[in-house]
Amino acid sequence: MTVRNRTVPRQIKPELEHELVRSPNMGYESSTDVGFVRCLAHGFPTPLARWHYHDEYELHLITATSGKVFVGDWIGPFQPGQLVLTGPRLPHNWVTLDLPEGGVAERDLVIQFAHDPLVQASQTIPELAEVLPLLERARHGIEFFGVSEIAHAHWHKVKGSHGLRRFTAFCEFLADLAACNDYRLLSSAQLQSDNDDTSLDLINDVVSRITEQLAEPHSAAAWAADLGMSESRFSRFFRKATGNTFTDFVNRVRISRACQLLMDTDQQITHICYEVGFNSVANFNRRFLEIKGMKPSDFRRQSLTRFSGAH
Repeated sequence: MTVRNRTVPRQIKPELEHELVRSPNMGYESSTDVGFVRCLAHGFPTPLARWHYHDEYELHLITATSGKVFVGDWIGPFQPGQLVLTGPRLPHNWVTLDLPEGGVAERDLVIQFAHDPLVQASQTIPELAEVLPLLERARHGIEFFGVSEIAHAHWHKVKGSHGLRRFTAFCEFLADLAACNDYRLLSSAQLQSDNDDTSLDLINDVVSRITEQLAEPHSAAAWAADLGMSESRFSRFFRKATGNTFTDFVNRVRISRACQLLMDTDQQITHICYEVGFNSVANFNRRFLEIKGMKPSDFRRQSLTRFSGAH
């Protein structure tokens, strides 16, 4: 049987949100009135709710309705009280599924802030360095648990402040999030960063080669031999660097790539299975279900609704 290999996008790519579209008429604070930290509150439906990304971090507190949330290649439910931090250029959208007639006046309380000012300031203000691990985790999107009430209070304190007092209130909010241990990362598998430079260079090389050659067979034994290590030493090294066993990491990278193809192409699932390196559809389906909590066909079907937020 000939496998159809189409790479025509199923839908549009996520929309890049530019500063020019952030009109006060849509709820944005004017860039002339605020500095580093910007607050936004909006209801639903709204043109603001769409599959999009931007250069800033965005902290989302949901205050009304429930439905599906899309963050990168992650799909899950949301309800009032959900708090999520998305990193720069990480696509996202919240799609309400239980909208009452007439919509809701407030669904999202949002804070936006840029990356460079915090990182640059942390080089001369050591206290700000406490937030850097949080920012690194935000590359995946972070969902926090058990903090909705305090997050609500923090948002209103930030919103009601200006100048230095706003920045102080914002830092208090970040400090609580940086200290929160009850969270999960949402999108893709990434490296942790608590290793020395030599180890990071080595593990980055391993991961880059795996990512670039997903369809090739990969085993801990083969990589250990290539690096002149015993298999047990390589396995310990890899797990310390990535937080995953070698096999789990390879499966997660393959499933992450499969998610991209399911979302952005019309390729048949069978073709995607082999393209990302699985040797059987049954194994692919089983691993996909373990990692994403749904079948590949369900993921593709649900991913199509990420464009429906403005309707």
